[in-house]
Amino acid sequence: MRTVLIANPKGGCGKTTLATNLAGYFAKRGRHVVLSDMDRQRSATVWLERRPDALPLIHALDGSGKHLNSLSADWTIIDSPAGLHGEKLSDLVKRADWVIVPIQPSAFDISATEVFLEILRKEKAVRKERTFVAMVGMRVDSRTLSAQKLQDFLTSVGFPVTTNLRDGQIYKLAAEQGLSLFDMRPSLVNRDMPEWAPLLWWLTNADRKAK
Repeated sequence: MRTVLIANPKGGCGKTTLATNLAGYFAKRGRHVVLSDMDRQRSATVWLERRPDALPLIHALDGSGKHLNSLSADWTIIDSPAGLHGEKLSDLVKRADWVIVPIQPSAFDISATEVFLEILRKEKAVRKERTFVAMVGMRVDSRTLSAQKLQDFLTSVGFPVTTNLRDGQIYKLAAEQGLSLFDMRPSLVNRDMPEWAPLLWWLTNADRKAK
């Protein structure tokens, strides 16, 4: 089983967008996928409830985090809550093969994420390279000054920056319909697929063994 933790204690940074679309991607590829919704808002759970029956199945899992290994999943995607810290963070990082940290191009997001990355660096699983961390820019418009400031920050953090995802209405449409971008007509998402490719490569092709 491979486990991906989507984490950033800053609320509204795009964790659920990443989690639901990754779950949709691996389900589309015929994998046994579990989506664990640990957020009190239950956005990922609501997304699953909207998901059409005709689409590849994604299993929901107890969001308490107590039973993350109870199913023989190929991929478990964890949508973590805002404010994640302390022992709960350490436990989830230890269980994960990969931690993906989404970040938006704002001063508030950069400040909060900088503190979180310092905490991640001290986690034993990260220091011992048993859990790997990468960054994803969310809702990025490369033409803006805030996007440039975000890139300057990401260059300095010491973790790989897998990709930047644009702020497109297609994400809102997908969320409303219980879809991932990978369930939609190619003509609707042809602008977005190249942005996802580096992240998907990092998860599926990098030379690392899942625990």
